[in-house]
Amino acid sequence: MSIQYNQLGDSDLKVSNICLGTMTFGQQNTEKEGHQQLDYAIDQGINFFDTAEMYPVPPRENNAYSTETIVGNWVKNQARDQIVLATKAAGSARGMPWVRGGEHAFNRTNLRNAVEGSLKRLQTDYIDLYQLHWPERNTPMFGQYLFNPEQERNYTAFAETLEALSELITEGKIRNIGLSNEWPWGLMQFLNASERENLPRVVSMQNAYNLINRTYDSSLREMGYRENVPLLAYSPMAFGHLSAKYVDDSQSRGRVNIFDGFAQRYEKPAVEPAIRAYADLANELNTTPATLALAFTYSRWFCASSIIGATNMDQLTENINAINFEWTNEIEEAIEAIHLRFFNPAP
Repeated sequence: MSIQYNQLGDSDLKVSNICLGTMTFGQQNTEKEGHQQLDYAIDQGINFFDTAEMYPVPPRENNAYSTETIVGNWVKNQARDQIVLATKAAGSARGMPWVRGGEHAFNRTNLRNAVEGSLKRLQTDYIDLYQLHWPERNTPMFGQYLFNPEQERNYTAFAETLEALSELITEGKIRNIGLSNEWPWGLMQFLNASERENLPRVVSMQNAYNLINRTYDSSLREMGYRENVPLLAYSPMAFGHLSAKYVDDSQSRGRVNIFDGFAQRYEKPAVEPAIRAYADLANELNTTPATLALAFTYSRWFCASSIIGATNMDQLTENINAINFEWTNEIEEAIEAIHLRFFNPAP
């Protein structure tokens, strides 16, 4: 297997099946390190780069917007038509008053302000894929998995959001739209509003997907296929957990131990035994747990691109090289056997 290019929905975008995510730029990675990663990725054939206005993660006021700024300082020196640039608008569910003054509803004014800010920081005239970072309405998010109607809140009508995005497409500021951290009901509401009102159609869904979080399989896989909205899989390494380093040493250095707030999804009882089982399988296959985890997402037919992230060049090199791992029916069967023993342990 090698770098391949997949079409996003009914768009004209052809994206590499590996996307470089940038949420460490400006916090764990300096601008120089970020540019080194971007240069290396493009040299390997990667043409797809993902960022967000709220990055780096975890979000903090003192370095707000710095990731887009770092990426923009690189983009201005590239052949713009040779790269696919994606970014995201922060929604209203996470607070962050320092991002656009806390005005995050997906309405016309806020989305225009968000796009204008991203264009300026990214130093480009247009954004290839503009994504709603998470739903504005009440939904389970980031390790939550049960809908709670007691947390209901107001949200912008789906058609109103699409109308605002349609205006920005007409003006040439964005070219295509996608969703992130979305659920089946939300996707269908956007698709229905698009068809009913003759508005732009979403072309992708960026959701978490990895060996220990396969919620997409049971909730969205069929819908993505039938509606031609492919997956952009983020966290293929489950915030580094699938390297097995935290199983071997709970104090191993990484995002989980450097920053607060990353444990919620992974502090569930079946996570550790599942990771051990996958690591044991990797050992039997004479590969690393990280390579096995990445090769899993790379091999999914419904995944247009897997979004990788790294804090050093050795990690980045292994992440990209995992595309060359030969995925066989026997490995698929072994993976599914473990999955059935430890079913979706980190939704």
